[in-house]
Amino acid sequence: MLAFRINFTRAHLRAPPSLRPLAQVSIQDARLRNFIMAEPRRTLPTYSAPGARFLIVEARYYDNIGAMLHAGATRALEAAGATHETIGVPGALEIPAAINIAMASGAYAGAVALGCVIRGETYHFEIVAGESSRAIMDLTVEGLAIGNGVLTVENEEQAVVRADPAQGDKGGDAARAALSLHGLKTTYKAR
Repeated sequence: MLAFRINFTRAHLRAPPSLRPLAQVSIQDARLRNFIMAEPRRTLPTYSAPGARFLIVEARYYDNIGAMLHAGATRALEAAGATHETIGVPGALEIPAAINIAMASGAYAGAVALGCVIRGETYHFEIVAGESSRAIMDLTVEGLAIGNGVLTVENEEQAVVRADPAQGDKGGDAARAALSLHGLKTTYKAR
C-alpha cells in the first residue's frame, strides 16, 4: 500500500484559497515518489554529432551529485560521437559567464551546464536558481546550443535521484538538449 502524508498549517486554512501556498507532501514510499517526479516515459532520442566539440561547465558544489551529472553528460556526448572538454566553476551563478567566455572562442559546437542548487533556509536559493537559469536561457536565445543540467531541488535525496544516470539522468538529458540544438543550428545553417 502506498502511504503519504499532507501537512497543513493553520495559516493554510486561514488564508484565502488564492493565496494558500502549496501543501508540503511527505512521500514515504519510493514508488509514489518516483511517480510524482514525472519520470520520463519515452524513448530517448539519438543524436549524431561526429567530431563536434562540446564544452561541459560544471559547478561541483556538491561533488557526488556533480560526478553523477558529469557521467550522464559525457556518456550522452560520446554516444553521439562528440568530443568534450570540462571546466569547473565555483557555483551555479558562474556557469553562464564561463559558457559565454569559452563559447566566444568559437572552439565549441555547444555547451552543457551542470550543477545543483539545494533549497536552504534563506532566499539565496531563489536568487541562485532563478538567475543562473535566466542567464543560461539568455545565452541560448542568442543562438548558443546549451543544455541546462542545473538541478534545483529541495534536498539532497531529490538531487541524487535526478542526477544518477541510472535514474533521472539529468546530466544526459542536458547533453542531449545541447546536441539537439546543435543539430538545429547545423540544419538551418545548411539551408
